[in-house]
Amino acid sequence: MTSQDITTPRIVVLVSGSGTNLQALIDATREREFPGDIVAVGCNRPDAFGLERAKQAGIETFTVDHTRFDSREGFDAALKAEIVRHSPDVVVLAGFMRILTADFVRAFHGLMLNIHPSLLPHYTGLNTHQRVLDAGDSKHGVSIHFVTEDLDGGPVIAQAEVPVESGDSAASLARKVQEKEHLLYPIVLRWFCEGRLRLVDDQVCFDGQPVPAPMVLSAD
Repeated sequence: MTSQDITTPRIVVLVSGSGTNLQALIDATREREFPGDIVAVGCNRPDAFGLERAKQAGIETFTVDHTRFDSREGFDAALKAEIVRHSPDVVVLAGFMRILTADFVRAFHGLMLNIHPSLLPHYTGLNTHQRVLDAGDSKHGVSIHFVTEDLDGGPVIAQAEVPVESGDSAASLARKVQEKEHLLYPIVLRWFCEGRLRLVDDQVCFDGQPVPAPMVLSAD
């Protein structure tokens, strides 16, 4: 093992579906200067295409099928054991559609990132694109945040905005937001792997300084 192998941050990504954000992260981490390696991809659905993306990239995969567990706590315990086996420096949720228990979240406090398709704190939960249209909002977007025990409520690191235009549908908004997701998530993951991004006393810190509001990639 070389000295670079020892110091390169280890990334575990969790997915539940097709894995488009996973693919963006795989592509980014394959760039020569990216300061981290995806060492494993985990999933709660054995038929998810995200697993195939990982296999095609030569990345180890694991599945913890939530339907085989009688309780959320039992599933989370099994998932935690699989993650810990890979000794990650950061756990990245990329379309992982499970509500995690408080014990699980505490085990990875400050080391787990999530992406959400809205400008948090607005529109936590599901169906964000339609809810934005129903509210008549002029802008929409994506947020990346540290995971805490509050659903979609952890400190927000960065956001990217998209305009809501008169002809938009939920599907067209989803496409526009997804384009921003694929740009922003690799950037934030790079910051974390470089040691520039940390959670200190539940406050986002960048380059050692508290960040009072989410960093924003404009819609332009």
